[in-house]
Amino acid sequence: MDLQQRINAFAKLGLFLGQFTTKGIDKNDDIKENDLFFDGFKHQIKIAEENNGWFSKTNILFSLESWSNALIMCNINKWLEKYNFNEVNEQTIAIIMAGNIPLVGFHDFISVLITGHDILVKQSSNDKHLLPFLAKYLEIIEPGFKGKIKFTEDKLSHFDAVIATGSNNTARYFEYYFKNKPSIIRKNRNSVAVLSGDESKEELEALSDDIFRYYGLGCRNVSKLFVPKDYDFDAFFNGVYKWHPIIHETKYVNNYDYNKAVYLMSEFDMLENGFLMLKEDKSYSSPIATVFYEYYETPKQLKEKLLSNRDNIQCIVTRGDFENKIAFGKTQNPQLWDYADNIDTVEFLLKR
Repeated sequence: MDLQQRINAFAKLGLFLGQFTTKGIDKNDDIKENDLFFDGFKHQIKIAEENNGWFSKTNILFSLESWSNALIMCNINKWLEKYNFNEVNEQTIAIIMAGNIPLVGFHDFISVLITGHDILVKQSSNDKHLLPFLAKYLEIIEPGFKGKIKFTEDKLSHFDAVIATGSNNTARYFEYYFKNKPSIIRKNRNSVAVLSGDESKEELEALSDDIFRYYGLGCRNVSKLFVPKDYDFDAFFNGVYKWHPIIHETKYVNNYDYNKAVYLMSEFDMLENGFLMLKEDKSYSSPIATVFYEYYETPKQLKEKLLSNRDNIQCIVTRGDFENKIAFGKTQNPQLWDYADNIDTVEFLLKR
């Protein structure tokens, strides 16, 4: 199986995923092997939703739609054009996946396979239904993948390198346990928004998608705002109001009520609008239903602060002049070449 065969297979997978979007699930009879897989994948979506209360059907479909948009031929070619695939030493790469949002480890999965390696996947118990089914689809549309994809629930063994994602605590364990293996170890990261007060309502509405999508559980979710001293939070609350129905979702409202009670009992100052709380805090990782905020003096000082804290930050959402900034509403639609923690996974894999 050469590189072009692998590219073709992932482009076909993108077409298959394109049947499952936030606008609806619609079967396309032109999709390869669809009679064999379409209904089965619908069932896997239902099972994934039932087994994880944070995996709402809308969020699952949003993830699938995002991957469908990413896995088109021109995107895949643009992603891979800068790399040299001529001398790949085929190895087995282990991946330990997180389970905070649907298919959160999928980029690592496709990166390993597109570079020609075998993959050994240890999934999170919170997200174990979607990926094995998609792996089987890949094996059917491109038989060259057969024998290259394995899943395990046991202790990892017989692998050459590892990509592991977890909390800061588990990362310390990973670093010790895999100290003799080439590795990428990913820790906690959060995303921030830098506001000036001049944002339009449309921009703030888009920012609300960066905050609330996946209930704020992803590293690309904005969990903290940096605002000037005279910032008008009423404009922010008006902008995010479109997400107010989220308060009717059980797991979210339980967290909202709990965190609000903790803040009130602790006599913390906070702002809230009935479905989101804002709390002044220097931390980057905020609880569910809460966004932290911090005042800044000048953009220059803030740039220096964010640079010194870059290991804690995944995305910076702003219209200001910040390096690697992301537009409002775009954090949950990364391109294939947008690497987690800014670590080039494909380059790492090609050096094996």
